[in-house]
Amino acid sequence: MAEQQRRSGLAARPSAATLRRLERASGALATQAVARMDEELAWFRTMPAAQRSWVMIVAQAGIASLVEWCRDPGRPPRLTGEVFGAAPRELVRAVPLKQTVDLIKVTVETVEDRVDQVAEPGDGDQLRLAVIQYSREVAFATAHIYASFAENRGAWDARLEALVVDALVRGDRSEELPGRAAALGWVATGAVVVLVGAAPPGVDDQRAAVRRAARSAGCDVLVGVHADTLVVVLGGVPDLGQVAVRVSREFGPGAVVLGPQAESLASAGESATAALAGLHAAAAWPEAPRPVAADDLLPERALDGDPVARAALSERVSLPLQAAGGEVLETVRVVLGNGGNLEASARALFVHTNTVRYRLKRAAELTGYSATDARGAWTLQLALALSGLDGDRSLWH
Repeated sequence: MAEQQRRSGLAARPSAATLRRLERASGALATQAVARMDEELAWFRTMPAAQRSWVMIVAQAGIASLVEWCRDPGRPPRLTGEVFGAAPRELVRAVPLKQTVDLIKVTVETVEDRVDQVAEPGDGDQLRLAVIQYSREVAFATAHIYASFAENRGAWDARLEALVVDALVRGDRSEELPGRAAALGWVATGAVVVLVGAAPPGVDDQRAAVRRAARSAGCDVLVGVHADTLVVVLGGVPDLGQVAVRVSREFGPGAVVLGPQAESLASAGESATAALAGLHAAAAWPEAPRPVAADDLLPERALDGDPVARAALSERVSLPLQAAGGEVLETVRVVLGNGGNLEASARALFVHTNTVRYRLKRAAELTGYSATDARGAWTLQLALALSGLDGDRSLWH
């Protein structure tokens, strides 16, 4: 026993009579400790009643564990079961580690202040030393419990984040998504975009790099990997495009596609669907910027069989040109047929070159694409061709 006490660092343990008195006083000491917490810790006073009751139970369990430890000081305190067993997960979720250290400090000080009242005559120094040494053991064990919880919480967060991202990849529009994301620290309620591209090597490290890049701009972020594709959800700042440019540096080689802005996280599945369709079709535009907007890939997406892109081209290009009247549509068609040569187009139309320019300006205002720009001409020509294939041959004849 003497050797066991020497190893534990406890020179002389309190007498059995002192320990019995400490055991009987544990309830009163716990009550006094909680009252002292209420006086000294402003944040403790704002805790809900249920959480305060957990602290009371844990404090009483801690004093009881102190008694058992004094009886067998060679055995380390079984804190998980004896001290934190009353409310382990709830207490760790509700109270940060720093605040828990404050609670332990107040409890220890309360017991120390009443050592002379509790201990048998001549036993005060032994009990006081036992309390100090036990508090050290509690501090180390508490840090271990919080570290273990953080590791488990990290694994749970990773699974939950994967579920949220997977739902977006599937194009789900669910009101449950914001709630699930809130559990991961997502607070944004406004616009959201989805950014997709190749997952880089060492994806776990790169996920951390993506998060750092987004959060350095004050942006909420969710990160997941779907097959070989890195999927990043961004929200919470006015200029999401600028953040996307920064975050795109953390992707692997190849195209990075930015989905259209969604109103909220609940509708971000639409942004993800467009971004993924753009990524699949991006090989047809090797010179595309990085990141490239999914809407800028409408022609490639339409050729790749994306019905959403085909409908968008009809709505944004073909129908407005048709509604503008025959002169505007005919001028666009002739300019495209002449490779953008305005003079040759003017001769073919028997009008002045400035008239051609005016009509092309009107067409650009309606569609957002210029027939004299290589990319714009490609988009206009494809949109008109697809409309012709869909049965509206008046667009070409």
